[in-house]
Formats: sequence, C-alpha cells, structure tokens
Amino acid sequence: MKVNENILISSLTTMRLGGPARYVIEVEQPSDVPDAYGFARQYQLPTFILGYGANTLGHDEGFNGVIIINRMRGITEIDPSTINIMGGEYWDNVVDYACKRNLTGIEAMSKIPGLAGAAPVQNIGAYGQDISDTLVSIEAYDSATDTFVTLSRDDLQFSYRKSILNTTAKNRYFVISITLSLHEGTMPRPFYTSMEKYIADHDLTDFSPQGIRNIVSTIRAEKLPDPLEKASSGSFFHNIYLNEQDAEIAAEKGYPVRHGNDGHKINAAWLIEQCGFKGKLLHGIRVSDKSALVLINESATSYNDLAKARGEITGKVYDKFGFWLEQEPVEIQ
Repeated sequence: MKVNENILISSLTTMRLGGPARYVIEVEQPSDVPDAYGFARQYQLPTFILGYGANTLGHDEGFNGVIIINRMRGITEIDPSTINIMGGEYWDNVVDYACKRNLTGIEAMSKIPGLAGAAPVQNIGAYGQDISDTLVSIEAYDSATDTFVTLSRDDLQFSYRKSILNTTAKNRYFVISITLSLHEGTMPRPFYTSMEKYIADHDLTDFSPQGIRNIVSTIRAEKLPDPLEKASSGSFFHNIYLNEQDAEIAAEKGYPVRHGNDGHKINAAWLIEQCGFKGKLLHGIRVSDKSALVLINESATSYNDLAKARGEITGKVYDKFGFWLEQEPVEIQ
C-alpha cells in the first residue's frame, strides 16, 4: 500500500474543493486493506473511504484522518452472465465489458463517473436501471470485526440511492469486489422520456445493450459536464419521491409527477428551473444551463462558497414548492 501525507482533498475530488487530508492510503490488493485500517488505529485517526471522488465534497479545514482509496482493478467472468469486479475498477469499464458481451442490466448506467466499489454504496442508477437489480453480493472488509465478509443483495437493504453502506453501516465496510448477474436480451420499453425522444428524433432501431449504451452516452454528454473538464460532482440533488396521496396533490397543482416502478417522483431539476436558477452563477458556483441538477465550480475557492449557493437554491425551492432538496454528494468530515 502507498501512504501519502498532507494531500489536498481538492486534488482528489471532482468538485475541487477541500483542504489537506493528514494521510491518504492507496490500497492495491486485499491484504492492504486491514493494514490501512491498522495504520489508522495506531494513530487513533478516523477513516474515510474515497473512490473516484465524483460524488464527494471536501471541507476547507481538510480531514484530520486517513482517507483510504481503492486501487484494486480487474474484471473476472464467473460464467457467461455473471461477473466479479474489483472495487477499484472504473464503473464505465464494467458497463463497456458487459455491453461488448451483449449482456443487459447495466447499459443505461453508462458514463456514470466512479468506481465499481462505490456502485452498491449509494445504489447507483440511471434511466430505469439500478445496481440493486443485478447485484448478487459484495466481498468486503469489515472494519468493526477486522474480517473479510460476503454480503448479499438482501444484506445491503437497498432503497433509492441508499444501502446500509451509506446509512446504518456507513464507513464500516470497505468494498473489495462486487458480483453482478446479467443476462442476454434488451431493456424493456417504454424507456425514459428523454431516451424515447432521442430515439424518435434520430430514428434509431438498435436497442441492444451496446445500442442503449450509445444513446445514454450521447444524452449524458449533452447534459452533464465531464468532471475532468469542468469541476462538478455530477447530479447534486436527489429527486423528490412522494407517496401516492402527496403525488395526487402535486399533480393537481400542475407539478410534473412521474409515475414508475420506483415510485412517484418530481425531478429536482424542474423545481430548480422553476425558481429561475438554471444557468445562474451563485458564489462562484454555476447552475448548469443544460441540467439544473448539476452545480459547476467555476470560481468558488471554499466549501463555504458552495454552501451559500446550495442554501440559496434549497431555500427558494422550499419557499416556492414546500420541498426540501436533499444533497447527493457525501462529505469528508
């Protein structure tokens, strides 16, 4: 394992904010993981698990602890439709691997920035697919018992963008690898509205896993900035999920409530747009003119700048609609 000292969190996260972390440890094989936690215990320091850094925010004061980064990569075919992926593998490489083998189940999650090990943590998803739909199990290091364990899909208690890994057991487990069960075939229609529109506009007929990957990749490129080119943490706010009664009330008010297998929801981007924030610059943070869910760091130099921008957006949305927007990125603290 590699131990680094006093590394700026801004250099590790795609929003490019945050002061120095006391230690950053890169683990390159499973045996490094207990050693990294042992290092933290030796110095009585807290730990934080960091992946690609695309869904993570740093604070100005930094982190007086140990950030552990997964550098373990590799994809192994268990059988023609089941694959095991090391936690440090880039997620989009996993999607590419599956599509090239004509396997469906994750193609709509193309171009989501991040590592495979982070996928089950927040139950990533896009355009009707979630990692919980295909995940069989994870191999993980349990820092509470100092043992390697296997956790099944049911053990992880998935819900919308949540699992025990970011709620009740937050920071307890370090994901070594994940196992996915995919299958041959195609995504069921109808697709999400934006996908159907793109298909109709371009008269497309290829709905194979690779065809859907191509469609999603193009749509995402048009809406979401590449975090390596523009400082951003991706979608910054969760969509609003409603129970049936509240969904009926919202629909009566003219709000665009979407009804799907995952429940009734209002797109947070629509709420932000209706408040006039799309394209606006707030304290150095730009609300994207392509998708109001995305906040871009154009000139902000501190977490405080971001907090002010976030506060203005959430406050106005609440005043106008009565909904509190929930931040998606996690914070190193």
